[in-house]
This record gives sequence, structure tokens and C-alpha cells, in this order.
Amino acid sequence: MKHLRIVVVNPVILAGDEDDPALQAQTERARALRIGLLEAGYDIIASLPPDMYLPERIAQLQPDMIIVDAESDARDVLEHIVIATRDERRPIVMFTESEDTASMEAAVAAGVSAYIVAGLHSERIKPVLQVALARFKREQKLLDELSDTRSKLAERKLIERAKGLLMSRQNYSEEQAYQRLRSMAMSKNLKLSEVAQRILDVEDLLG
Repeated sequence: MKHLRIVVVNPVILAGDEDDPALQAQTERARALRIGLLEAGYDIIASLPPDMYLPERIAQLQPDMIIVDAESDARDVLEHIVIATRDERRPIVMFTESEDTASMEAAVAAGVSAYIVAGLHSERIKPVLQVALARFKREQKLLDELSDTRSKLAERKLIERAKGLLMSRQNYSEEQAYQRLRSMAMSKNLKLSEVAQRILDVEDLLG
């Protein structure tokens, strides 16, 4: 857990903005976050601004977790992160001061594993990240199981269609059609569903 490679996403404080109270608060939040991560032994590989280049940078860095430090509404940040994690999901933790329900719902819909309001204290960071990672792993396992179930169902439907076609074209019984598919699969070292798909493809080509 302590060797997680983390990217932190937070606003960049420009020169001349140091006297802005809101930006001062943001600077303190960023400092508390960094201290908490370092004290817990995490590896901060980059601190990135929430701009249009964020997806590309995340793709290059390949972090294990993304932490978003947002003072208020972070819909633009979420949009960039959604793009960056669309093909390769990662746990995302958001620390924010916004209690807006719509923002929270948008964050969860975007794939945020933990949405923490007014809770950026260095001593809380480690348990928050542990819970977020555990939740992400559980959700990923459920998604993988769902994907596997859907894949098996699709394969079963292919096999049933191919069996029906053989029964219709060759006057096979259901068992004979299945055994024919099985024999072809074994001889060609293919899965039953792959043989079924080839039979259906040929049928489509021949009209």
C-alpha cells in the first residue's frame, strides 16, 4: 500500500496571486495533502494542473492512484480525468470543500472512489486512501465478474445460433449439432464460440 505511485491534481498558484485569501487556503490545503502523503510513505510522482493536457500526462505517468484537491466545483477536472481513465480505470480520491450534492453525484458518476468534504487533514489521508483503494478493488472485481458473465452469455448465444443453423441445414439433432461444433473446435484448436462465429459468418457471406 505504501508504494502506491500517486498523481496529485490541483490548481497552479501563479506569481502575484499569493495574497488572494482563497488561493492562500488552497496553498495550505496542498501543503497539508503533500505532508500527509509523504508522512504515510506514499510516492508522489507528479503534481499536475487540471488542464487539457491532464489526460496525456496521466497516460504517460501511469499512476496507481489519482488524488484531486479541489477547493470548490471540479467538473472541468473530472471531465479531464474521465477521459484519462476511460480505458484504464484507477482509484480516484477527491478532497474538496464543496458540499454541493450535484457535484458529489457527478464525481461518483465519473468514477471517484472517495469524495471527502472538508476532511483534508494529514492524519486522515492514509485511512482515506486505504478505504478508497479497497472500494475500488471491490468495484473492479464486480465489473470484471459482470463483464465475464456477459461474455459467457454472448458466447452461449453464438453456440445456440450455430447449433440451430446446423440442425436446419444438415438435419442434425441438437446433440449431433453440438458434437459437430465440438469436433470442429478440437480439430482446429479453437473455442466453441469461435467455431460458432465462423459458421455464422460463412452463412452471412452466402446469404
